[in-house]
Amino acid sequence: MTEPERDQTAKDSAQARLVAVVIAVTMLGWLGFQWVGGQYDLPPKYAFLADLAAIAAMIWSLVVTWRIWRRRNAPSQR
Repeated sequence: MTEPERDQTAKDSAQARLVAVVIAVTMLGWLGFQWVGGQYDLPPKYAFLADLAAIAAMIWSLVVTWRIWRRRNAPSQR
């Protein structure tokens, strides 16, 4: 493996770890907010806001994961 390939693999691994952290924090935060909202009878608009934030984080994670996958399967690396 050449040096640029090793650098790209390291960058991809770091991004994959970031995606994993974002997914975990998003789910824990979303579940926590849903629980807190139920305990304190927060208006539904706040639940929808939390839902939209969680959806945005999941879409970002999906896009970044797809880009990592595309880079790793690029024809130039075969």
